[in-house]
Amino acid sequence: MSARRFSGVSAKAPQDPPPPGLASDRFWSWLPSQCAVCKAWPARPLCETCIAAFAQPLHRCRSCALQLNAPVELCGACLRRAPPWHNALTAVSYQWPWTEVVAQFKYHSQPGWAHSLASLMHSAPGVDDALAQAQWLLPMPLSPQRLAQRGFNQSLLLARQLSPHKTRYDLLLRIRDTPAQRTLPRSERLSNLQGAFTVDPLQAATLRGQRVMLVDDVMTTGASLHMAALALTAAGVSHITTLVFARTEEGAHDGPQQ
Repeated sequence: MSARRFSGVSAKAPQDPPPPGLASDRFWSWLPSQCAVCKAWPARPLCETCIAAFAQPLHRCRSCALQLNAPVELCGACLRRAPPWHNALTAVSYQWPWTEVVAQFKYHSQPGWAHSLASLMHSAPGVDDALAQAQWLLPMPLSPQRLAQRGFNQSLLLARQLSPHKTRYDLLLRIRDTPAQRTLPRSERLSNLQGAFTVDPLQAATLRGQRVMLVDDVMTTGASLHMAALALTAAGVSHITTLVFARTEEGAHDGPQQ
């Protein structure tokens, strides 16, 4: 991926202003600053050199977005059991330097990172077409307890940067708080998330027969997206695409023989 497409404001970068009251790194990028990765100064929050070095597109499984080392469309796990969505997209692998960038955005009260991360998501292969086809963008919801603790929903900020007019935060709801998932295996994550997501029954008709895009910051095992997608399918959604900023690479897959 050429760094040229990210110079200035990318041709594919979201052009809509951030929600009122939220700082945007687009504003600060007009002032001298350091690249968060290489510390070059002056530079944008992410310089062109680092984007070219660490955000190259990779060949990935169409269904779960894991990196593939063979020229196939699906990994072995998705061939055996397809996830409850139709395709999955991601901008980068969840490794350095993106682990640190996401931590700043998500855990250190820096919502201004949403524009830069969404710009990378928008420029990832397949995202442009998926955004055009989606009728609604649904950010992964947080429980009221987690939202109060963090102060913002990072997935909502990303979705608004991608397409503010299609973003709906009121359709998919999280109705049950769950313990932190980061250290749990996938089976326990799925068990924890049983009954955690639902569609607002007063808004269900809005989703029936629609194409939606589920937006989140990071996909690890995909358990949260899995349970959210089941809730959407039960509500009659016809097509689901998942889009995340970063995807963990728990061992790249070589193809269906695995």
